Amino acid sequence: MNLSARRKSVSSPQVSVIMPVYNGENYLAEAIESILTQTFTDFELLIIDDASQDRSLEIIQEYERRDARVRSIRLDRNKGVSAARNRGFDAAGGEYIAFMDSDDVSLPTRLEKQLQLLQENPEIGVVGICSMKVSSDLTDYLGSRIGPPAHPLIVLAIFTGAVFLMEGAIMARRQPMQTVGGWDESLRYGEDELIVRMLFQTSIRFANVSEILYLQRRHDGNKSLHNIPVANREQGVYLRRRLSLLWDEVTDDTLTRFQRLRDVKKLNWSDRRAAKKDMRRLIKSLIERQLVEPADRPLLIADMNRRLEQASPRLWQQFCHWRRHRFPRLFPDTFQMYP
Repeated sequence: MNLSARRKSVSSPQVSVIMPVYNGENYLAEAIESILTQTFTDFELLIIDDASQDRSLEIIQEYERRDARVRSIRLDRNKGVSAARNRGFDAAGGEYIAFMDSDDVSLPTRLEKQLQLLQENPEIGVVGICSMKVSSDLTDYLGSRIGPPAHPLIVLAIFTGAVFLMEGAIMARRQPMQTVGGWDESLRYGEDELIVRMLFQTSIRFANVSEILYLQRRHDGNKSLHNIPVANREQGVYLRRRLSLLWDEVTDDTLTRFQRLRDVKKLNWSDRRAAKKDMRRLIKSLIERQLVEPADRPLLIADMNRRLEQASPRLWQQFCHWRRHRFPRLFPDTFQMYP
C-alpha cells in the first residue's frame, strides 16, 4: 500500500492543501497562517520543504507542533517545485487537492468557495480563482488577474494567450490529477502545461470563482514577475505549442495578433479582419476537437467580438457603443468583462 493509501486509512480530510517551499522563510509563516485561518476547516496542509537552506523547515515544524492539520515532508535534495508538488500529492489523503505557493496569501473564504463550486457541479474537475498582485508587504495594489468563469471561455483563453487558470492556486478532484500523471518534473522552474494536458486527456470541465480570493506577492525572489520581456517571449513559445495541438501550421502573424488581442492593443483594419478570421478558425477547431460544446459557440463568438472591439480603432468602438444602446435587442452588450 502506498503512502497516499496509508494516509487515507488513518484520516480522510476533504481537502489536501499542498504547499512547496524552497528558502521561503521571509513569507512562509504568513502563507501558512492564511490557510490555517480558512473558513473551511476539514483539510490537511502538506508543506514540502524542497531541501531549503534557511529557516523554512524550522518554521514548518513549529506549525506542525501547534496544529495537527499540518504535516511536513522534507526532500533530501532540491528537485524543483513540480517534484515537490507531486511528492505532496502522493502523500495527500483528501478527495480534493488544492495548491498554494509559500510566498502568497489565500483570503479566508478561498477553500470554501472553490470546494462549493466543485461539489455543486460534478462535471467540473478543476477550479481556479481570481487574484490580486501586491507588494511584498501587502500594502500596494499592483494589478489583478481575472480569469474567465466558464469552461468555454477558459478554453478559448488557453489558445489565445489570455489569463485562464492560475495553476499554483487551483483546487482539483483527485482523479484528473492522477490521469495526467501530476506535474511535469522535467520543468524545474518553467510553466507546466498541466491544465492543457487535463484538457486533452480527461473529460472534465474548468471553472474560475469570479472573486479575488488570493494575493500574489511580488518581491525580489520571484524574478518572473519582474522580467516582463522574458515572460512575454516564454508566453509566445507556450502559445505556439498549444495552437500546434490544433493546427498543422501556426504563423508568426497569427501569434502576434493573438498577443495584441491579449494585451488590448489596437489593430489596424487589415489586422482586425485577419484576427477575426483567426478567432473563427480557432472556435471551429475547438468544437471539432470536442474541447467545447457546439452549444458554446454563441458565448465564444460574443467573447471574440468583445476582444475585437477592444482592439479596434476608436471610431469603430464609438460606433459599436452607439449601436448597442440604439438597438439593444439586436446587439447585446458583449464589451463587459466576464459577468
